[in-house]
Amino acid sequence: MKTGRIEMSGQLTICECFARDGLQHETTDLATQTKIALIDAISEAGFARVEATSYSSPRHVPAFADASLVLSGIHRRPGAAYKATCPNLHAVKRALDDHAAGHGPEEISLLVSATQSHTEKNLRTTREQQWRNVAEMVALADGRFRLIGVISMALGCPFEGKVDPASVIDDLKVFADLGVRHVSICDTTGHGTPGSVRRLFTRAMAEVPDVTPVAHFHDTRGTGIANCMAAYEVGCRWFDSAIGGVGGHPTQIRYGGGYTGNVATEDLVNLFEAEGIATGIDIDRLQAASLQCERALGRELQSKVARTGFGHLAA
Repeated sequence: MKTGRIEMSGQLTICECFARDGLQHETTDLATQTKIALIDAISEAGFARVEATSYSSPRHVPAFADASLVLSGIHRRPGAAYKATCPNLHAVKRALDDHAAGHGPEEISLLVSATQSHTEKNLRTTREQQWRNVAEMVALADGRFRLIGVISMALGCPFEGKVDPASVIDDLKVFADLGVRHVSICDTTGHGTPGSVRRLFTRAMAEVPDVTPVAHFHDTRGTGIANCMAAYEVGCRWFDSAIGGVGGHPTQIRYGGGYTGNVATEDLVNLFEAEGIATGIDIDRLQAASLQCERALGRELQSKVARTGFGHLAA
């Protein structure tokens, strides 16, 4: 398998997150072969990046106990990068074991939170200790993967309220100092607005130019798509989304009440394409993957485009 640094063009890049951020919210676990089939369908649609699984503790997040089996079973599209979440040092060790066995991820996510309260609830540690953990994880990874930093609650926290943008910029700088060149700025429970997104992403690109920001927005309050366009308008070109708008917090942890799902990939792709912004995604195959995901979960998902059909008129 190819490893190390993966180069991509400056074009729009969407990471499909159904198989990890999406499934962590589900109360019914999917069979390993079902996950593999869904990831394969997603790959065939042309995504350059696919969030495939997590090395979270099976005791805390049992949905990903089969992480290594999933990674060994998928058909990898040439040029695509498959990502696994690594919340701790043991997770990176598992990624390295899979790498040595020939089926490791091309990318790993390294998690921090913008707030102390969420860090304690989600990672069971303090922010200070988690940054020490991340530094150790970067050293252990030793360049074998592309490292993707993750800053949760970057645009607001249900436990602590408004998050100071300056603290998010400081977190980006720490990632940059560690050599992490791509960082997901996450609106984990959908508190962001187009204005706050524009301000934060403008600052991020100006003050931490060595880091490529990734827009990871949840549609909790119906602003997810608008926030993605706001990020695009100020220069962001990397986005995370999930088929059907699934996802949110792990089922065992509640980040406030109600729906917290991701921006629906179908809706995001449709909007970009309708605006004349090429996504590189095969619409027909995305439609097929969307239907396959709905069938796997046994319910109608949140995408509006999945109900109404893709629009094909360019602006």
